[in-house]
Amino acid sequence: MSDRGGIFAGEDPFVIAQAWLKEAEASEPNDPNAIALASVDADGLPNVRMVLLKDIEAEGAGKGAFVFYTNYESAKGREISASGKAAFVMHWKSLHRQLRVRGLVTREDGPKADAYFASRSLKSRLGAWASRQSTPLSGRGALVAEVARVTAQHGPNPARPPHWGGFRITPVEIEFWADGAFRLHDRFRWTRAEADADWSVQRLNP
Repeated sequence: MSDRGGIFAGEDPFVIAQAWLKEAEASEPNDPNAIALASVDADGLPNVRMVLLKDIEAEGAGKGAFVFYTNYESAKGREISASGKAAFVMHWKSLHRQLRVRGLVTREDGPKADAYFASRSLKSRLGAWASRQSTPLSGRGALVAEVARVTAQHGPNPARPPHWGGFRITPVEIEFWADGAFRLHDRFRWTRAEADADWSVQRLNP
């Protein structure tokens, strides 16, 4: 579009998203890669929670994905696995911008997941083994005891648990939003009919 310049310019939405995140890393005081991740349960009731986005993959020609990691047996893991769909928003107060994504989800549970798990701190890796995420817990003492048990069992270099790995969101919709004077915000929505189709871009009313 003729007026899609400045921070919105470009022919690959993943490259634009990478640039926005890089800017946020220099200005946002905490967790510039935090996303509010939405899923729905078996009854269609939405759930949303904060997680950390770990990668924006840009493969060229408008192809790529957004990747995060979690416990597959958690509420979000079960819900996303069941529906194969998710959405999220990233909001950067320092930049007065947000990024919205909706798309289809597949698991990332191969070498990339192994490498990322190995890069985490030892305590975080042991915690991934110890926590039965989203299930009832009798008390913190029980969790501490479970951490001690898995530490003795798995030692100083635990492998990635089979219940822990990544999710790759391949979007069919991406919206870039920037604050405008008098609430006349700039919004550009990228859409495509399916994950491997070409993108269409529209400016939206604020």
